[in-house]
Amino acid sequence: MKAICFYFQIHQPFRLKRYRFFDIGNDHYYYDDFANDDIISRIAQQSYIPACESLLRMIEQSKKKFKCAISISGVALEQCEQYVPEMIDMLRKLVKTGCVEILAETYAHSLSSLADPDEFVNQVKVHDAKVFELFGVHPKVLRNTELIYCDDLAPQVLAMGYKGIITEGAKHVLGWKSPNYVYAAASSPKLKMLLKNDKLSDDITFRFSDSNWSEYPLTADKYISWIADTPEDEQIVNLFMTLETFGAMQNRESGIFQFLEALPRFAAEHGIEFITPTEAVSKVKPVGELAVPYPMSWADEARDTSAWLGNRLQREAFEKLYSVSERVRLCDDRRLNQDWYYLQASDHLFYMSTKHMNDGVMHSIFSPYESPYMAFTNYMNVLADFIVRVEEQYPLSIENEELNALLTTIRNQAREIETLNKEVSSMRLNIEHYNEEHALREAEAKKSAKKAPAKPKAEKATPKAEKVATKAKKTASKPKK
Repeated sequence: MKAICFYFQIHQPFRLKRYRFFDIGNDHYYYDDFANDDIISRIAQQSYIPACESLLRMIEQSKKKFKCAISISGVALEQCEQYVPEMIDMLRKLVKTGCVEILAETYAHSLSSLADPDEFVNQVKVHDAKVFELFGVHPKVLRNTELIYCDDLAPQVLAMGYKGIITEGAKHVLGWKSPNYVYAAASSPKLKMLLKNDKLSDDITFRFSDSNWSEYPLTADKYISWIADTPEDEQIVNLFMTLETFGAMQNRESGIFQFLEALPRFAAEHGIEFITPTEAVSKVKPVGELAVPYPMSWADEARDTSAWLGNRLQREAFEKLYSVSERVRLCDDRRLNQDWYYLQASDHLFYMSTKHMNDGVMHSIFSPYESPYMAFTNYMNVLADFIVRVEEQYPLSIENEELNALLTTIRNQAREIETLNKEVSSMRLNIEHYNEEHALREAEAKKSAKKAPAKPKAEKATPKAEKVATKAKKTASKPKK
């Protein structure tokens, strides 16, 4: 039976305020709270919450036959908790149905997988902990930032215990192959891969309300018929898109919500089911291995990482940021670690893109800056102040190896001191117990001595009795005649 695997992304970065050169060293708060509150609240009311309500109705009306997956970055979760707590409640309702799977990803929606494997692992673990805290589940399938994937990543993902990864079905990687199958990673065959069907996903995300499109208007019946008409042996159609597609990128007046809610009914008529990514990688056998020697993503026509690392400005900011990653991980300053996550969001590098034509227009739509150069300048000013704060704790004049050795020695000494302190506390406790027991025994001994019966005293003989006794002795001592 043919199946549809729906996946929706939710992410919003913490946007930076205008940060001048003269603020470096003087102002350590980098964020535009008004913009962050306004944007997440507006998009949640316009898109996220209505879309989640539609998904909930689809699950109920289909008697739980509709299923999907959602990934939400850690920084987006923080914003929802802070500004739109009702969004967290909606996600909880969806998860509680058992029909919505939460995917793993990097906490900061970062490009750490391209720069620092240790940071990548750490962020995925932190994100997993956050998801479990809020929703009581541990993700089993991973979705890396912007669907970035390459062969080098697969062994790491498998070692973390994930069964599968969802990524882009890029044409330059697939060639003649179809994305409508489950594949095994060439570098780690036990890791299963789910590939986005570009055309069918983008038909909804970008072309749904385009009146110049040859297939306009797109109806649920027509759309499902396209899926049903794919070759019979193609097992799974992966439809991956941002949740903002519904209500933001395609506004409510376009009929996008009605289109979405009608999909399960027409899918049932064509004998098409819905499955989650975990079900897909568990139940559907891979048709073969797929090699991805260079990183691919779901961004732009190139489907590579040039949206974030395509020019010198982006690469300089990227390298400068991750030059201090090892030192930040050694730090236990809560505020510094929080800033570290917020500054890693891939959006900051995306705003610096100088791509032209269609890609450039798309980049500029999402950027809060007048130009990529303004985005670069503002970010580098913030990053300069952040690095000064890092250096205050761990001077850059000390090499990483030397710093690691010093910190290892400090940690070992701290552990040794802690062990000795525990031993001293234990000995003091034993002494106190001994003293208490000894005092108790003495008290009981004294108490027992007071209660014991006194020895009877010999009665004193009267003077008359003494005379009689003396006379008897004398009589007894005389010889008989």
